[in-house]
Amino acid sequence: MAEPTEPPYARIAAELSRRIADRELAPGDRVPSTRQVAQEFGVALATATKALDVLRAEGLVITRPRSGTVVAARRTARTGGPAELTRDGVVAEAVAIADIEGLEAVSMRAVAGRCGVAPMSLYRFVEDRHELLLLMADTTYGAAKFDVDDTASWRSQVESIARELWRLHRAHPWLGGVSPLTRPLPLPSIIRMGDKLLGALAALGLPPLLHFNVHVLVYSHVVSLASTVELEDEAVSETGLTADEWTDLQWVQRIGDDAFMAELPHFARLFGALGPMADGYDMDLDEIFALDLAVFLDGVEALAARHRKGPGRTGPAPEKTGGEQREDAHE
Repeated sequence: MAEPTEPPYARIAAELSRRIADRELAPGDRVPSTRQVAQEFGVALATATKALDVLRAEGLVITRPRSGTVVAARRTARTGGPAELTRDGVVAEAVAIADIEGLEAVSMRAVAGRCGVAPMSLYRFVEDRHELLLLMADTTYGAAKFDVDDTASWRSQVESIARELWRLHRAHPWLGGVSPLTRPLPLPSIIRMGDKLLGALAALGLPPLLHFNVHVLVYSHVVSLASTVELEDEAVSETGLTADEWTDLQWVQRIGDDAFMAELPHFARLFGALGPMADGYDMDLDEIFALDLAVFLDGVEALAARHRKGPGRTGPAPEKTGGEQREDAHE
């Protein structure tokens, strides 16, 4: 039993440790957030943060990208020797490293360590790190399900592709760093995804260049928003705090400061004591993505409608045919 003279954060850490030991919180379960700990134990946010830091230091919890702070897995000894090394196995281990630690952590030495072999053993399957990264991206995209119903509306097809692209980049945020927008790589699986997206947009009847640009923008919208996941992962590694925990520490006291809020009437209307969001704002990237996609496709639909209007419409002029371009050149 904890001594009464123990600091509050130590007593809280001991209680949470007990829950983990008794399996009330099983490996992989999310532990209470800083805000939840503060509310349950009636302490300040800084005290709640310190209690969770104790659990991290003891290895009882880990802050996992895209999952928050969760109960750490209990280590078990491996049995048997290393599995037979294959090209697919090498790529899978590299993907696992990138998913957890980011793209910079992927090296031939690191992958060899996960495979339980010497680094030189990998060169039987991949030429170098560059080829390994290409294989990682192509394999990951190839495993995604970009299937569409050709009989469905163009919007339904685009939404289906965009949602799968979002799921893929949220699960593997390093993907955007392998094939950047301005230097796309001709990876077979990415090209096949792009071809399906072009096919879904074909029903809009846009001029060729605009058709292709819209397909690029759909991809860019999804991948750019998903890139915030990787930035968040880096911030978690640097601070040890999830986005919600960090925001609580930075903003909760500010929002409760009447003098501060008096200068921000629109924020006060939302987050003030009587505002509809007085309990705070927890950003949900999935909700942001859904809103972003809906607004963007509304704009694409309006753009296509303007092009169908013909003369007198507003918006970009339709592209000229090759013959019209040649006639202009002779004038």
